[in-house]
Amino acid sequence: MRRRRLILPASAFVLTAVVLAGCATATPAATSSSDSSAVEATAVVDSDLAADAVIASNEDATVTRDDEWSETDAVDLDLSSSSSVDGVDHDGSTVTITAAGVYRLSGSLDGSVVVAAPDDAVVVLILDGATITNTAGPAITVASADDVAISLAEGSENSVSDASSYADEADANAAIYSDADLTITGTGSLSVSGNGNDGITSTDDLVILSGDITIDAADDGLRGKDALLVEGGTLDVTAGGDALKSDQDEDATRGYIWISGGDLTATSGDDGLAATTDVIVTGGTISLTASGSDSAKGITAGAVVALDGGEITIDADDDGVHSDGSAGIGGATISVVASDDGVHAEQTLEMRDGTVTIEASEGLEATDIAISGGTADIDASDDGINGAGGTTTPDQGGGGMGGSEQDTGETVVISGGTVRVAGDGDGIDSNGSITISGGDVTVAGPTGGGEGAIDANVAVTIDAGIVSVGGSVLVAPGGGQAWVAVAVSGSAGQTVSVADASGTIVASFEALSDFASVFASASGITAGATYTVTVDGASATTATAGEALANQMGGAGQGGGQRR
Repeated sequence: MRRRRLILPASAFVLTAVVLAGCATATPAATSSSDSSAVEATAVVDSDLAADAVIASNEDATVTRDDEWSETDAVDLDLSSSSSVDGVDHDGSTVTITAAGVYRLSGSLDGSVVVAAPDDAVVVLILDGATITNTAGPAITVASADDVAISLAEGSENSVSDASSYADEADANAAIYSDADLTITGTGSLSVSGNGNDGITSTDDLVILSGDITIDAADDGLRGKDALLVEGGTLDVTAGGDALKSDQDEDATRGYIWISGGDLTATSGDDGLAATTDVIVTGGTISLTASGSDSAKGITAGAVVALDGGEITIDADDDGVHSDGSAGIGGATISVVASDDGVHAEQTLEMRDGTVTIEASEGLEATDIAISGGTADIDASDDGINGAGGTTTPDQGGGGMGGSEQDTGETVVISGGTVRVAGDGDGIDSNGSITISGGDVTVAGPTGGGEGAIDANVAVTIDAGIVSVGGSVLVAPGGGQAWVAVAVSGSAGQTVSVADASGTIVASFEALSDFASVFASASGITAGATYTVTVDGASATTATAGEALANQMGGAGQGGGQRR
């Protein structure tokens, strides 16, 4: 199947407003049209980032479904005895299955089970109270077959354990190792001790349909080289390396992870979910703790991360979600605590739906960020939303923060959804432009000098939506929607309201941090009209819409204040 390419179409448009966010003592001026810059903007939404599109672009994984075989056909095999049955050689320490069929394994074996069936064979291993311990290699090895399924019998408890180390040249190096497509199913339990390397590895496709599976692995927990799919089951993975991994790097339609169901809890010394190409989540409950190295990420993909369903919780020493290409959020509920970025994409990051809660150094970061729906709640120690990726160069007279940088093409476009941002750096920042044409946007900050609540190197444009800012630095934006700016101080949690001359409230928001100034833009605000701004119902001051503050940026809030 032909691999998609993320072509990001551009359309040229002219932004005429100058970004006026600067240090806390700077005096904002009114919008100016004397400094115009042509800006290339990428498309707001790339449909290739929807989970369905990403799935369709990949090669289908091979799955052995429960209805493809019958338990009534099973041949019983007692691992504790040395007796052999048709299709099975049992020499005491090694049980070798040489024919297609269904085999029920029970009892204990100090040694290994090896599947060495014809290349067109389908082999099903029903583990029904089986304990397999091998101190010299894998507990279960699939050397040859077409497809293999491991079924965990109802009510059974099973365990496998392998060698404590492997030679560097060893091919089979996991507690369960397969050179064929491998499916795990059933309702029983399986405990996997990957003492020498990985827990469960398939060099082809690895699919988890069901089962109660606990894995403790020295390196990777689950590895499906061509593809790794989780449709159901309860998985508890502890891994010294990556918890779940797919690393095919010779075929762009392979090397992906797709989680559509199940309950996954993973603690990893490296990444939680790591795919050479794509990570797709459309369902399930996922809890990832990625710690042990400064580069440990919750989710990482080489091409696309598509999170369109499920509940995802991430605690990571590096980025919570990272894509070397692009990332799309279209319905998942995501909670991230990360030492670096909450969600990072090298190219496009789009949010169409879902709920994202982030506590990180930077919340959302990509070259182009497009938010058209959903809810994003971001608490960042640096920038909350950051359109970054281009190379900054000395300003040649173009507009920018303090005139020190010029546009490098990045975009932040908010056309819908609910966005709440509290940032110690810039609340919303772009090395290029920021455009708001819809949605409900509330920004707190900054808490230090030289940062802006909403800051772009070229222009901030507000054409529609609700934009509310409580901070110590403001901007005077361009665009077709009027705004009010006023110097008034307050605390996190207080309600700021803007009322017209008749007393009708046209804008209201809860402050996310302590503030010294207020900015509001909404459809009910008319340029040139006078408005009254109150804090928790107490009359504070009046302002004329469209008039920027002058010499009123000092005082409370410059050094930071209490955050929500």
